[in-house]
Amino acid sequence: MEQALLNFGPTRKIFSISELSREIKDLLERQYSDVWVTGEVSNFRPAASGHLYFTLKDATAQLRAVCFRNQARYLKFKPQDGISVIARGHLSVYEARGEYQLYVEYLEPAGLGALQLAFEQLKQKLAAEGLFDTARKKPLPVLPRTIGVVTSPTGAVIRDILRVLRRRFRNMNVLLYPVKVQGEGADEEIVEGITYFNREQIVDVIIVGRGGGSLEDLWAFNEEVVARAIAASGIPVISAVGHETDFTIADFVADLRAPTPSAAAELVVHRKQDFITELENRARHMAQIIRLQLSEARQRLTELRMHHAFQMLATRIAERAQQVDDVVASLDRSMRSRLNSARQEWLRASAGVVRYDFRRLLGLKRAALDDREGRFETALRRFLTERRNRLAHVGTLLKERSPLTILQRGYSITRDAAGKIVRDAEAVALGSDITVRLARGELAAEVKHKKL
Repeated sequence: MEQALLNFGPTRKIFSISELSREIKDLLERQYSDVWVTGEVSNFRPAASGHLYFTLKDATAQLRAVCFRNQARYLKFKPQDGISVIARGHLSVYEARGEYQLYVEYLEPAGLGALQLAFEQLKQKLAAEGLFDTARKKPLPVLPRTIGVVTSPTGAVIRDILRVLRRRFRNMNVLLYPVKVQGEGADEEIVEGITYFNREQIVDVIIVGRGGGSLEDLWAFNEEVVARAIAASGIPVISAVGHETDFTIADFVADLRAPTPSAAAELVVHRKQDFITELENRARHMAQIIRLQLSEARQRLTELRMHHAFQMLATRIAERAQQVDDVVASLDRSMRSRLNSARQEWLRASAGVVRYDFRRLLGLKRAALDDREGRFETALRRFLTERRNRLAHVGTLLKERSPLTILQRGYSITRDAAGKIVRDAEAVALGSDITVRLARGELAAEVKHKKL
């Protein structure tokens, strides 16, 4: 009986690379499905797809990380190399490279809030672009005709502004563009309000504001789109956000920052009584200046009247008037003398003209002209008669010598195929086509026989 072979060695399980990667991936995802990691960001690389790729490292180790677009769009700050962060996510394996990495679902700066970091980042960016420069800020109108307010229609801001304006300048026009001042979509509505007033050009100054609150509550006024809308506004913008200690990006970009909405109403227009008092003061000042100038002018006039030149003026005028009279008298005498001389010359000339009888001379000229006209008419008739006779004679000769007249007598004209007149029978070969022109019509023929 044969003895059975027994194998007491360990059983081997051989994995493929893909199988082993999946095994490791399953273990990591089960064991580390929700982990918090802190580290420093390095090799940060945003992709065109919106995904964020970076590495988290500490003094002795590093971990690859990826934040997909759906999670990245909720980040309140922009990761960058060198920033210490706290990340939350799950571990898995990227099988194509056999690397394990952290799939980030939440990210915040370590030691500094995400909103505060985003605030500082945007502030540095806009400051570098010059949006905070004093040189680009527009002055407020001295007395605006209409004030535009971009804020919530139900908050205390609009009530405070209207209360202050009623006290300072009761008949001031105010237009409210109602918007949300916090929460999702608030920044877009604020931008729409600023854009609307700029497009319609119906206000002279814009107040953008809201009451106090936390950094999160005021965040709509820290959004980049709001800051750029304020910077692009052709109408001066006053930022009145929060309390006196609150600062937003809108405060830095605006043409003027008011510590509170009530202060914005006080800054945008002076008290009506202040204008009246200023106008009265200026009117009094102008009246004083005018009285002083009139007094100086009267004194100057008195001095001019007493001047030696003005005292001699009447004597000089009288002398000039006498000289004018002398000149007029001299001109009168000269004109009379010249008129007398011209009259004598005319009398002498008219006496010589009387000796000629223009009527008789005209009669002789007319008779000579009539005689010439008769002779010319007779010669013209003779010339025309001779030309008509000659023309009739030439016409008769042409008619007698015309080929058509000869054809009427029984003659004909023979042409070859080329249209040339045949004068010699030798010039035409037998079988050639010829054309015979008669007095009436033509004959086409073929040469069958010819006699020389």
